[in-house]
Amino acid sequence: MTPGLAAGLRRWWLPLVWLGLLLLASLGMAELEAVFRWFEPDSREVIYRRAGFPTLLGRHLLVVGVASLLAIVAGVGAAVLVTRPFGRDFLPLVAQFASMGQTLPPVAVLALAVPVLGFGTLPIIVALLLYGLLPIVRNSLAGLQGIDPAVHEAARGMGMSPGQVLRQVELPLAAPVILAGVRTSVTINIATAALGATVGASNLGDPIISGIVNGNTAYIVQGALLIGLLALTVDSAFERLLGWR
Repeated sequence: MTPGLAAGLRRWWLPLVWLGLLLLASLGMAELEAVFRWFEPDSREVIYRRAGFPTLLGRHLLVVGVASLLAIVAGVGAAVLVTRPFGRDFLPLVAQFASMGQTLPPVAVLALAVPVLGFGTLPIIVALLLYGLLPIVRNSLAGLQGIDPAVHEAARGMGMSPGQVLRQVELPLAAPVILAGVRTSVTINIATAALGATVGASNLGDPIISGIVNGNTAYIVQGALLIGLLALTVDSAFERLLGWR
């Protein structure tokens, strides 16, 4: 093993451990039937089998990934626009809109979105997008506005255009603060995405909702376990990225 690879493994050992546990749990949930029998000793079925856990995990990741990507593009893009001279008048409006998105409960957003968008994945993506905007917008604004004006002066003195200043100076300097907001947004949305099961978006929320409806605690624990492991995996990976920065 090369020294670089060994150092990388030492640095990323915790995310890799959580990822390994997540994969083992999703692939080997049926092997834990005796454990889940403790939660429901009188139930005929204690392992959720309507869909495979790896499939549910993949769908969960897809929904969170798409919503988070849209939130990053919209949140960082809005922060960049309102920190330019031509967009400063819209800064309060953008901040208030992002705050309003997280003030609305995701359940309420789903209830409003379903009549327009129908059942399925799209309503939960919209809900997660709105719910995940605030941390990204707030941190992006803080990162961009926190740059020392002397840095801007030095960059302009070197002959950089406004676009070059943004790409080569502002965004790299603000990246750690922006990434911290993305970390918060994604971690919150991993848990919130489970609500999509109530509107027909199949993901790791399926066993939780099924367990609530059927009074089966084992189903609830299985869904919650995988969502928790996924959140820990992603959060620890972001922690390593922030440390690297």
